[in-house]
Amino acid sequence: MKRTPSVVLGLCSYTHDSSAALLVDGELVGFVEEERLSAQKHTKLYPARAVGWLLDQAKLSASDVDIVAYNFQPVRYLAESPAALRMALSPMTRDRSLARAIGFAKVALRTRRRLRDLGSQFPSARVTPVLHHRAHQLTAFAASGWEEAAVLVVDSLGERQTTTIAHGHGIQRPRLQPLEAINDPASLGYVYGAVTEHLGWRRGDEEGTVMALAALGDPARFRHLFTTAVRTRATGFRIHPGYFPTRTLTSGYPRTSRRFVAETCLERHPSEPLTDVHRDLAAALQERTEQVMVHLARRARVLTGSRRLCVGGGVATNCVSIGKIIEADIFDEVFVPPAPGDAGTAIGAALAVHVDGRSPRPVAGIARHGYLGPSYEDQPLDLTPWPGLHQKTLGIETAEFLADQLAHGMIAGLFQGGVEAGPRALGNRSILASPLEPGVVERLNATVKFREPFRPFAPMVPAERAAEFFTLGQPAPYMSMASGVTDLTRERVPAIVHANGTSRLQTVTRSQNPFIHAVLTAFGRRTGVPVLINTSLNVKGKPICGTPEMALDCLANSGLDALLLEGWWITK
Repeated sequence: MKRTPSVVLGLCSYTHDSSAALLVDGELVGFVEEERLSAQKHTKLYPARAVGWLLDQAKLSASDVDIVAYNFQPVRYLAESPAALRMALSPMTRDRSLARAIGFAKVALRTRRRLRDLGSQFPSARVTPVLHHRAHQLTAFAASGWEEAAVLVVDSLGERQTTTIAHGHGIQRPRLQPLEAINDPASLGYVYGAVTEHLGWRRGDEEGTVMALAALGDPARFRHLFTTAVRTRATGFRIHPGYFPTRTLTSGYPRTSRRFVAETCLERHPSEPLTDVHRDLAAALQERTEQVMVHLARRARVLTGSRRLCVGGGVATNCVSIGKIIEADIFDEVFVPPAPGDAGTAIGAALAVHVDGRSPRPVAGIARHGYLGPSYEDQPLDLTPWPGLHQKTLGIETAEFLADQLAHGMIAGLFQGGVEAGPRALGNRSILASPLEPGVVERLNATVKFREPFRPFAPMVPAERAAEFFTLGQPAPYMSMASGVTDLTRERVPAIVHANGTSRLQTVTRSQNPFIHAVLTAFGRRTGVPVLINTSLNVKGKPICGTPEMALDCLANSGLDALLLEGWWITK
């Protein structure tokens, strides 16, 4: 009788945001993105460091892996080729139909080769490809810890799919009922990425910058264009190819059309100044994205009848859209996992294999867990490579000490415990600052993060005091939701309110992160405001610091005043 697979390695690799997750008998050993260990942002290389750490944590070798779960299915790409050829029948899509058919076929073959390459690294393992959106769905639903929920996934592209709705059931053995899917070229992620690139930022990396810029513009100027270009219908939406030409998966084909340029503006070079037309274009894009996301959430409510919603995929990182869904009061509660993008599908792929294998072991270690990567508590500190840095050991009142330093205006990095999953700083790899300090936002952007001056900073607050300052009305543990603010916030801490009147909120419970909760409480005692600015421990263009060496480089090469690294207080 064949043994039930017990060691499942989930991988996201060779595309972008490489990562790995390991399940042993259904329990998540850990998850980490390769960039946090390699210092190469959005790396697409095989996640060798991540896999090595996971196997070491479980005291296993590559030969102990039973199944490698990969987050794409090559055959699904191949199915798009005949559909692409049919696009030749329409004058709007004719010029790209052949290139699209060839492009999807090439990606299918390339993905098959990647599966063979993975198999060669794990001699006892079977390599199992998992439908990309199913991996997203399982990641989002399992992380929620809910027994039942609607699941909405919106991204740029997973094989052929760009948007899916499913109904999730079960905590110990999460299972999904697929209900509806939208295929490319109807892709909200594709449109957002195309405009991000048109505005002079890196597609697949700096969409958040466009979201921030949108608050400074007037959407009315290009509202009609986006209503025409992204048209909703009862079961979803479609994209007008006259504005956003059909995707080809082949380089050399622009994502915006001559008509789009004629009706908006020329493509902006990153060195060119921002003008009102750029702000207005970002505002109209963001407004339409929010409208379509709320429309899709309503569709998920109708199809599932559920009062809870899980949202995954790259577009789920658009925190303002998530906030709009919550404001619309469609669901009692909305949840976004800590790693909603492609990196998180390593977890979902492993889950899919575990569930499909009919293992009797329940899933564990995923629900409401955000600190899933390596920790360095016992590693000795050697500052030899950084001669300008100085260290001292702190006593047991570390939270009180840090709160006092922040209350006196210091901007401090924080490196503690396990690496966070996903793109947000959740209090283990953070830069913290007092929102009461004059000019703190300008200083953070200009001298610490080295980024655009209009970028806002997110607040964190003890969950039990969130209602005093924010109007969200539900938990926000992973900094994935934009919330309205109260009059008290506008009066006492305007630095954390963006131009659109919202804040990307993180609510912190004592059980979630005892140290950060203690720091917030201590800061509140000193200042009367238990709110801190929290941004990720990195500078623009670099990944969040996953290792002590990365954190020390960040301190040495930025405007940070100090770094609290596992009980060491390090200054310049």
